[in-house]
Amino acid sequence: MPLLLHSILKIGSGAATWAGTAMVFALTVASAMGAPAELPDIRRTPVVKAIERAMPSVVNIATEELVAIRDPFESMLREFFDPYHRQGPSGQRVNKNLGSGVIIDEDGFVLTNAHVTRRASRIWVKLANGIERECELVVSNPRSDVALLQIKADGKEKFTPIEFAENNDLLLGETVIALGNPFGLGGSVSQGILSSKNRRPPIEGEQLDIADWLQTDAAINPGNSGGPLVNLRGELIGMNVAIMPTGQGIGFAIPVTQISRGLSEALTPEGVRRMWFGARVSAGSPPIKVTKVEPESPAELAGLQVGDEILKVKGRTPRNFIHYSALLMRGKEIQDAPLKIRRDGKEMDLTVHLIPEGDYFNEKLILEMTGITIEALGSRSSSGIGPVQFIVKNVKEDSAAKKARIAPGQLLRGVNGAQFPDVVSLARALYSTPKDEDALLHMRYRRRRAFGFEYGDFDVELPIR
Repeated sequence: MPLLLHSILKIGSGAATWAGTAMVFALTVASAMGAPAELPDIRRTPVVKAIERAMPSVVNIATEELVAIRDPFESMLREFFDPYHRQGPSGQRVNKNLGSGVIIDEDGFVLTNAHVTRRASRIWVKLANGIERECELVVSNPRSDVALLQIKADGKEKFTPIEFAENNDLLLGETVIALGNPFGLGGSVSQGILSSKNRRPPIEGEQLDIADWLQTDAAINPGNSGGPLVNLRGELIGMNVAIMPTGQGIGFAIPVTQISRGLSEALTPEGVRRMWFGARVSAGSPPIKVTKVEPESPAELAGLQVGDEILKVKGRTPRNFIHYSALLMRGKEIQDAPLKIRRDGKEMDLTVHLIPEGDYFNEKLILEMTGITIEALGSRSSSGIGPVQFIVKNVKEDSAAKKARIAPGQLLRGVNGAQFPDVVSLARALYSTPKDEDALLHMRYRRRRAFGFEYGDFDVELPIR
């Protein structure tokens, strides 16, 4: 015992902390009792432990994009001197791109940036264990720059998902870690702090619907896009997206709140299967709650209400939002979706009967809402998926459109500042206009003149009935 007291007093007289004293006391007692005295591994810091938790969920992403070859000389140069491109089918070149992603569900769903997979004809990932697997694109939301992939597996294999941090659970100055595939070097980590919780995106004119990004001084480089930004718990707080072009040590990440919102907008029966369900749910941690029900939708007709908690989908309990969406859209025919819900503490069953969007959002609905009969003219995009214009075929008498001087032969170019690829999307935009607001129609006219035609654009504010 005197030896023990001497050890404690000797430490106390120095600069050791109470924690250090307690550790030495414990080790001394353990040694006196015959137990082996082992010091903790000082290398296993909170950063190391967070990386160990998160790294199994991180993947490297590679994509191939088919690009038309227009210059034979350029094709020859690329074939012989450019190791990053290979010759594709006749008249095409294959571009290879690299990025990062993170597994967010045990069934192999991978979160990444939409710009990582844009125009990709093939996508595959390399897992943390080095195994490569091909993926398919499930859904992409360019406005929020969020995309979801699914690893092609045998259906029995399970993957390691990352844990999501709670929405807005951020501490300014806290330690953060960026993981990913910078410059194609493979799994890489960098450490920094959370420099800002609401930094605006730096790219002027970029069509991204992201109000605020996270800023960090953790090194983010080309190839890190789509990789996770995690806290010291190893939880996902953001997705690496961009760097400041003119600055050093400034990187940006899409916060979890925006990721969840982007997924909830895109990963729906409407977005994936073009089937009208008519309800939105929370995309964060369970329980899954209904946050919006569209008027006259299948969800409303089935009795679903805002605030309902969804307990089961087609007889199975969803683990999270991704699993909920997968269950809802499972199978070739998804017209019927039996749900078990909880409302005010009581459980009940109901069934939502989904319908093709085109059965409701069509020319007939546009006529009812605006008094205008339209017809799509076709795509202005060479890819065939760009925005189209709609020619006005007829205008209903005594309608607001007639009073606003909309006439047959004019072109409807868009609504509320947006253009659309088809009639369904146009009808949805009109339907989504708040009832107490007018829709802004972007029109174009053509007038015959002595030496040809005169064209002009104008806007019309139209009440939606």
